[in-house]
Order: sequence, then C-alpha cells, then structure tokens
Amino acid sequence: MSISFEGKVAIVTGAGNGLGRSHALALAARGAKVVVNDLGGARDGSGASSEASQEVVRLIEENGGEAISHGANVANFDEVQDMVNQTMEKWGRVDILINNAGILRDKSFSKMTLDDFKLVMDVHVMGSVNCTKAVWEIMREQNYGRIVMTTSSSGMYGNFGQSNYGAAKMAVLGLMNTLVLEGAKNNIRINALAPTAGTRMTEDLMPPEIVRAFAPEAVTAGMLTLCDDDAPNRFILCAGAGGYSSASIFETEGCFIPQHQQSPEAVREHWEALTDISQHAELPSGAKQGEKFVLKAMAFMKSQQK
Repeated sequence: MSISFEGKVAIVTGAGNGLGRSHALALAARGAKVVVNDLGGARDGSGASSEASQEVVRLIEENGGEAISHGANVANFDEVQDMVNQTMEKWGRVDILINNAGILRDKSFSKMTLDDFKLVMDVHVMGSVNCTKAVWEIMREQNYGRIVMTTSSSGMYGNFGQSNYGAAKMAVLGLMNTLVLEGAKNNIRINALAPTAGTRMTEDLMPPEIVRAFAPEAVTAGMLTLCDDDAPNRFILCAGAGGYSSASIFETEGCFIPQHQQSPEAVREHWEALTDISQHAELPSGAKQGEKFVLKAMAFMKSQQK
C-alpha cells in the first residue's frame, strides 16, 4: 500500500540543504503541503540566508506542489511561533513536524568552550522543544499529529569530539519518550530517526565516493515511514546507505538484595545476575522500573513470612 500525505501539512526544519531538503521534497512529492524552514546558516550555525529554503520551495512548486519558506531560528521560540502562525493562517492545520535542524561544533571536551556546548544544545534540544511546543496544542485539538525527532548514533553510543552533539541527540530521545505517553490519547505519535548520510554535516568526514553512497534519499525513505497515518510510536529508526535497523533501550530483569545486606560489595557480588540479559525488556515508561523493584521487594518480604 502506497504511503501518501495528501491533505497533510508538514513543517520540516533545517530543510534548505541535505537531509531536510530531501525530506521536504519527498513529503511534497507524496502530496503534503510543506513549510520549508531554514535559517540558512553555515554548518556551525553562523550566518543566515533564505536562498536555500526558497530554492526548495521553487522545486516543490515546479512539480505541482504547495510550499512556503520560513527562516525561523528554531532556538528562538518567538520566531518558531511566527512560523506556526503563518502555517495556520495559510493552511489551517499542522499534521507533521520533522525536527531536523542542527549544527556541529566538534572538538574534544577538553578543548570545547561552554559556549559551543550550549549552542549545540540550544539548536538541537531547545529547537526540537520549541517547534514541538508550538504545534502541540494544534495537534491535540486535531486529535492527530506525527512528530519525528532526529537523534544520532553519536548520542546513543558516543563519538569522539562530539560530547555536545551526543548529549543533545540523546536528550531528544528523552523528550520523545515522555511526549509519547502524553500524546497517545490524542493520536499524536512521536518517533526518532538516526541518520547516516552524506550531507554538509558529514562531507568532511567521508571520502566523496562514500558520501555519494550515503545519499540523503536513503534516510528519507525511512523517515517517511515514521510520520504517515500508520506510523509506529516511540520507534528509533536507524538509516543510511540502504541499511535500516531499529535501536532500543533495554533493561535487565536484575536482582534483589535485602536491605540489611545492601552494600557496594553485595552489588558487586550480584553483578552477574544484574547484568544477565536473558530476560531483558524495553520498559514502556520510567514508572515501570520502580514498579519492578517494588515487586521484587514485596516478593522477598512475602517469602520471609512463610
């Protein structure tokens, strides 16, 4: 069954180049009306220009689609709110938000300034927060919303020289996990995309022939499955160069140590049991961890009463 976005309105941040551009063009090609957001800055976040986003709008319109551009800095909520207001004035709804905008300020942690750390966090984390906040009530009132966060293997697994970027990309997963719970009753589904693609963000890190193999369109094919009517919820999709996989955070079943025996030595003695992955599971919420430990304590207390 073909995936279609006819009648849907989508906002794609950072859509002037690379992945965002690919996402915007693909959504429009499948029927969505698209807001092409891009500050138009350099890869490190400096500067601003509307040329790239306007070019994407032109391409969409030439192919018979509808699009507008907006140069909101996603780290500035007032500018984001203006973008959403303009979208509502033109099309009356927002169905899809692709939080794609990002910058890099790579350096080892010892050489990185706190300003560079904060700027990356502001764009990736607060940018996602600002855009999501600006559309959240709209989606709740519609009883429909699809939001895609952009995470990264650098956040899930670490990458030398990217402590700021990695921290930001893990933070958006925490945002997703809670919003999934809060948006479920209003048919708002939130997923995450972990891309590997040859874009301005990675062009200096890979040889040209490898960059070509990691075309943004391969990532976009996966992204489109995260924001249609039949999208999953709380799913992390990894995509790049034709490879697709899922990532999850699992927790072991663990062990129980009675209160009078709790000590670092006892924890170390139970290391094999607490790290045993044979019964590990993905927890649906943070409360389930506490519930699991309470049940272990209650089971122990019950066993002592026999």
